[in-house]
Amino acid sequence: MLKGVEVVAVMMRANPYLGSKPSILAILITTALCCCLASPIAVAEVKNYQDDWTNSITVTGGRTILVEELSATWCSSCAEIDPYLQQVADAHGSRITIVTYHPSDGEDAFQPEAADHRIKRMRSINPEVGGIPSFVVESGTLRVGPNSWPDVQKDILKAETNRQEFSQLSFNVSRDGNEYMAMISDLSLLETNYSAQLTFMLMSHNLAVPDGFINPGEAYRDRVVVATASCSLSNSTIDNIGFKSAYSTNCSEDFTVNFSHSGQFSIILIHEATDSSVATNPNLATTLGLVEFGYRDVEIVNETNIMPHIFFTMLTLGAIWVAFDKITAKKSRNSD
Repeated sequence: MLKGVEVVAVMMRANPYLGSKPSILAILITTALCCCLASPIAVAEVKNYQDDWTNSITVTGGRTILVEELSATWCSSCAEIDPYLQQVADAHGSRITIVTYHPSDGEDAFQPEAADHRIKRMRSINPEVGGIPSFVVESGTLRVGPNSWPDVQKDILKAETNRQEFSQLSFNVSRDGNEYMAMISDLSLLETNYSAQLTFMLMSHNLAVPDGFINPGEAYRDRVVVATASCSLSNSTIDNIGFKSAYSTNCSEDFTVNFSHSGQFSIILIHEATDSSVATNPNLATTLGLVEFGYRDVEIVNETNIMPHIFFTMLTLGAIWVAFDKITAKKSRNSD
């Protein structure tokens, strides 16, 4: 926001016409604000872990950006950055979802099969995936090491700016004690000319690291992917790894997963290309839509992501004023 204010200040100093035409300036600024406020609202749906609940909860969204992390419980540099990543995710609200994959390498304390499946998908897009910690924003450039986080932040902003259209996703979450069910609700999916799927992904928060493993970090880990289930939109074929059950007669109408969980978790729904589509064309790997529900000990308020719009609005304002100055100068010369 401050950068935008600086841009406006420079424009005002550079254009004497701004001072003499306040009404035009007011119109342009009002237009810019309207453009910002008209941008889609990203809603972070989080149920406080301290609260009990019995009614079904409906989660709706789609604009959220996917940030994938490859980490390990034995990794010392991961131990330095991982405690802060959940804070980063919370600070971004529903703008991003950070998921963490722990490898099946014989040394990691978790080694979930679901994470191994997603890592293989990442490597089909970028064979160089392997360094720990690694970050990829929307299947883009591979960033390796904790010092790469500034580049990850830039990738997030770029991905937000590029996401002009997205699938509207919705699902219902219900519970019975420690038994949970998530089922597709109303959807409005982007059309594709390639095979796509709907994917549920389950993450555990505050997951205890078992004894007997190398652990240079804290006793608990966040955002650990423990289950994934995908349903092909073309034939409703389901690939389930880690959920208690997953079934559907029509993916876009009744795709459902069931799972047991005794602690804090997040479950996300993604509209994305199938693994076979990505293997054929890695450029299709960007998500088409994503929404997250969290059952955690933190509450995130709704937010509107306007920074990309502010940036491009300022560029538009600058272009308008350049054109306006040229027209004004031309009229001035003609009058002379």
